[in-house]
Amino acid sequence: MRIGTTRPARPRPKRGRPEASRAPGARRGPGPTHSRILALRVLERVQRAGAYADLLLQSALGKSALSAADRAFATEIVYGTLRWRGRIDFLLGRVLDRELEKLEPLVATALRLGAYQILFTGGVPAEAAVDESVRCVRAAGAERATGLVNAVLRRLAKEHAEIALPSLESDPLGHLTHALSLPGWIGARWLEIFGPQAAAALGRACNEAPPLCVRANRRLVPRERLLDELLGRFPAAVPCRFARDGIVLGRRGAAGVDPAFLSGRFTVQDEASQLVVALLDPQPGERVLDVCAAPGGKATAVAERVGDAGLVLALDRHPRRLELLRRAARRLALPNLRALARDAARPLADLDPGGGFDRALVDAPCSGLGALRRNPDARWRIGPADPERLAEVQLALLQSAASVLRPGGALVYSTCTLLPEENERVVEAFLRGAPGFALAPAGAAPEETRALLDEQGFLRCLPHVHDTDGFFAARFERLP
Repeated sequence: MRIGTTRPARPRPKRGRPEASRAPGARRGPGPTHSRILALRVLERVQRAGAYADLLLQSALGKSALSAADRAFATEIVYGTLRWRGRIDFLLGRVLDRELEKLEPLVATALRLGAYQILFTGGVPAEAAVDESVRCVRAAGAERATGLVNAVLRRLAKEHAEIALPSLESDPLGHLTHALSLPGWIGARWLEIFGPQAAAALGRACNEAPPLCVRANRRLVPRERLLDELLGRFPAAVPCRFARDGIVLGRRGAAGVDPAFLSGRFTVQDEASQLVVALLDPQPGERVLDVCAAPGGKATAVAERVGDAGLVLALDRHPRRLELLRRAARRLALPNLRALARDAARPLADLDPGGGFDRALVDAPCSGLGALRRNPDARWRIGPADPERLAEVQLALLQSAASVLRPGGALVYSTCTLLPEENERVVEAFLRGAPGFALAPAGAAPEETRALLDEQGFLRCLPHVHDTDGFFAARFERLP
């Protein structure tokens, strides 16, 4: 799972010669701050080439010499600009004398980046945001656009408070699109599925920082003992509401460098993702297949549950992503997890351990619309035709995993999206073509998951209701 970011508090930059200890994003000479020019380059590539923001930002920060505070500032303005692009574009459209989309990508991106600082970062004065945006455009080689950027952002700073956003009552779709920063097609689908009030609540939740949630490695430490230790470093830490191994550390923090993480005593994993494994309910000594396993959050959770006498075969079609899984397995001391590069949409009969796997997990590639607060660029990358296209792959993965499950075995299908075409309709299509399978009744589900199951036995987690990522999961049983 991808991890969201939070906004660090920053003092107002001082004029004159910078001191040895600078505020994040403070000016450093005649050029723009390094954090802002890095953010501009990342955002421009995301916009122009459809690159994944988290991977690109991680790479850029890894090559930079930015301080911790400036790294946090760059991260904030990248994710914040992506998260609020819909509202930013609406407001920029009111102060531009031309269409934003017709500007060259670099200039449009610089305007969005500057607008985010003006509209959403209280610690950055408007004049500093304008000045630094002009410097960024000049440093990026677009001197010809400095006048435009300066004029538009100054006008935005002066007039934005007087521009009315569409209200939910009079214009529900406009509110979701322009006030809550959702692409029109997503807003329309959510209105159809949830209705105006719930759709707006979901949209607001997708613009918030997600909780920082971890899973205790039950092989090494009970959750209660781990929680006692983590309270010293994360004072806001509390047990997860539903997941028995889960702990919410708060809304900010560097869990990935914590001593307990480095020693393998916990894994960063959203509570909803943990509950998918709980629905699968792997038992000690069982053989489990995970067909879309990388980067390994669920596969390692399964391996912790089946123990040394069990086996987890983790498949993924991307060898580089599998290396992340292998690294996690080493950190968590899980010798019972085997990783194999394989396209699981193709036949898997040669992997049958003899008699079939006891359980199988299909955490399918999906549109990811349930995890927008972690991956804000996804809302702009996914298009309205993608869910139907992904559904074909999802069904093929389900059918493939089902073919190597033993009679009486359990199969779980999950996605981190909220759209029926990737969830209920895939389940219906699978059952039509698999008479040997049935949905497991809700009453037979593990107690850990029952509070989140609907009348059909589907697991549903919603950001605006449960403060988790948005997840759907269905459990099937292969009939004897």
